[in-house]
Amino acid sequence: MVNRAYAMMMAIICLITAPLAGLVSASVAHADQPHAWQLDLQAPATEIMHQIKWFEHYTLWFIVPVTLFVLALLIIVAVKFRADKNPTASRTSHNTVIEIVWTVAPVLILFALAIPSFNLLNAQLEIPETDMTVKATATQWQWNYEYEGSGETPVAFDSFLLKEPDRAAAGKTDLGVYPRLLAVDNEMIIPIGKTVRLLVTAAPTDVIHAFAMPAFGVKIDAVPGRLNETWFRAEREGLYYGQCSELCGKDHAYMPIAIRVVSDEKYTAWLSAAANDLPGAYKALLASADNKKAAGVDVAANDVK
Repeated sequence: MVNRAYAMMMAIICLITAPLAGLVSASVAHADQPHAWQLDLQAPATEIMHQIKWFEHYTLWFIVPVTLFVLALLIIVAVKFRADKNPTASRTSHNTVIEIVWTVAPVLILFALAIPSFNLLNAQLEIPETDMTVKATATQWQWNYEYEGSGETPVAFDSFLLKEPDRAAAGKTDLGVYPRLLAVDNEMIIPIGKTVRLLVTAAPTDVIHAFAMPAFGVKIDAVPGRLNETWFRAEREGLYYGQCSELCGKDHAYMPIAIRVVSDEKYTAWLSAAANDLPGAYKALLASADNKKAAGVDVAANDVK
């Protein structure tokens, strides 16, 4: 009888999750940015995000059966023990077996969730030996990136939301690659396969912001007067989008984050050129990334610090 009930429960779960799985698999094609009707997390671009996505799917194996079990109990109670069916309510106050079950079962479930959760948290907080450091400073409503130890001439620049009239001059007219409200004038440039230490803060007189990059599994507060740190290691080249995820004022929705992951050779060339000619460095990199002629590509105006 127990086996039959278990089989029925698993069949119901499969019927519910099968259509979702099909939609989720379809979402992988647009992994580096959000898209309409997205049900699953973005495709991982770092090892930490692989672990986060695994843990999210792992928890579903607990959430779905528990939710269905509670729903079944509610239906049974509503139908079998309604007032007209049981005019005289039961006065049973103790049941040792039930009390043991509803105490032990949640403990076991929480224990099964806690172990991988703590392992994931430890992997996020324990920063390995890094190859480079980037400082991201948030202000209303932009990001400033500073590449520490980048040479005699430091590389630092502001990153703004790309305005629609500036798309043509920036060479970013393809909305599929540079989505509205997510594309920026100048992206953070990162080499593939390198461990990046990310320092995050906000301007001293500003408000709290948050740096969130879903495909990297990164989300950390930018607090005025405080320096938070995290890390990531991108596994594949591409252009990745995130946003400020802390309500920070009227233009909170217009404070995107864009990270372009390139080969080590392209990164080295960009960093060397950016020290003295940031617009020219972006022009060359964008032309290379999008297979366009450098002469036909321009970048939006930017303050070099």
